[in-house]
Amino acid sequence: MNTSTLTKRYQVAAPRYTSYPTVPYWDEAGFNVEKWSQAIVNAFNISNHQDGISLYIHLPFCEDLCTYCGCNTRITKNHGVEKPYIDALLKEWQLYIKLFKDKPVIRELHLGGGTPTFFSADNLEFLINGLLKDAILHKDAEFSFEAHPGNTTKTHLITLGNLGFKRLSLGIQDFDPVVQALINRFQSVEQVESTTKLARKNGYTSINYDLIYGLPHQTFTGLSNTIEEVIRLKPDRIAFYSYAHVPWVKPGQRRYTEKDLPTSEAKQELYKLGRRLLKENGYLEIGMDHFTLKTDSLYRAEKKGTLHRNFMGYTHQYSRVMVGLGVSSISDTWNAFAQNVKTVENYMEIVNGGEFPVFKGHILTETDLLIRKHILNIMCKGYTEWTSKELENEAFAKGIEKMRWLAHDGLIMLSPMQLQVTAIGKKYLRNICMSLDARLWEKQPEKQLFSLAD
Repeated sequence: MNTSTLTKRYQVAAPRYTSYPTVPYWDEAGFNVEKWSQAIVNAFNISNHQDGISLYIHLPFCEDLCTYCGCNTRITKNHGVEKPYIDALLKEWQLYIKLFKDKPVIRELHLGGGTPTFFSADNLEFLINGLLKDAILHKDAEFSFEAHPGNTTKTHLITLGNLGFKRLSLGIQDFDPVVQALINRFQSVEQVESTTKLARKNGYTSINYDLIYGLPHQTFTGLSNTIEEVIRLKPDRIAFYSYAHVPWVKPGQRRYTEKDLPTSEAKQELYKLGRRLLKENGYLEIGMDHFTLKTDSLYRAEKKGTLHRNFMGYTHQYSRVMVGLGVSSISDTWNAFAQNVKTVENYMEIVNGGEFPVFKGHILTETDLLIRKHILNIMCKGYTEWTSKELENEAFAKGIEKMRWLAHDGLIMLSPMQLQVTAIGKKYLRNICMSLDARLWEKQPEKQLFSLAD
């Protein structure tokens, strides 16, 4: 079957599977804060001594709205919001500290946003020191943060570097000025180059660039020029994402219409162009949407079969417990999820009142855990296998049966007890996982919840 036909067949709304079940299919009725507290205590007692825990800190503030963005953000130029928000984050962390019987061992810490570099270097230092004063660092601890090249200063890099941050992710998307004007995201090649060189000079060992294909008025020439500059600067890893057009969720995307976007066929050609250029210049495809040099830890993890995926994306580290702090953050204990409230005002009111700001969650069933394991294998390894005992689970067996069409179309090789994603199928990982997603196909949504799998 040719690529065009495959694209049309599998261009459907699909989750990105940073979790299973996906957030819209959580059983909120069976969840409460008491159940969440018990779930995280139980998981912490196992994970803290084995793997340590991960911390994700959501810093939602941005000075300007990037119209393509699907993240939970608060747009303001008032930097007076920094300190009160940090104080609330530290209060939320103390609520968890009081639950844990031992000091938490921090294995992974990530600052996401929003724009973490909206915050001053001094305020970020205050935040990190406040988080770590009641914790122990794992011997393999890794700290990372997301940054806007336009406002990341030398002081940011030095201060965070001294605190242990060695991984930096820069949001670039596209260097074409026409595209930048439409998406309201401005950073020059010179700014990115300067930030990259400063980071390397100050001991950062891994630098990631985010790029997006399918943006409004994006052209083959513009994307080719962008990737040419990226290759020259040689980041350790590149996230090459498909633009998700969801204006019903993110009204900022109404700044342009579907007429401004590449056609489905053109978008696929943009992807193929970017993929080809990256692979020709030494980058290897990892999981979904990611390309790395052979020296990068994600590449080594995939080769060893230890690549992991969670709400922060792909990581070479695994920890059973991930605590999400801040507005809209999601926490994970492997057998339970919890999400914080989505507005800054509500978050701060609840935390300052001494309560967990969790507003919904999900306790995983045995079937959920089984399907989650296999979806994670597909997303991280491109391979999974099962036992005859697992096939006794009706939902899982039904999902395997649904995969026969995927095998017919050449996306997977399916045998009675295992599945292997083919080279063609790597582009359709989301569709492959959908076949196993019992909660999705048992309750089809009345409206579109996810971006297209293209």
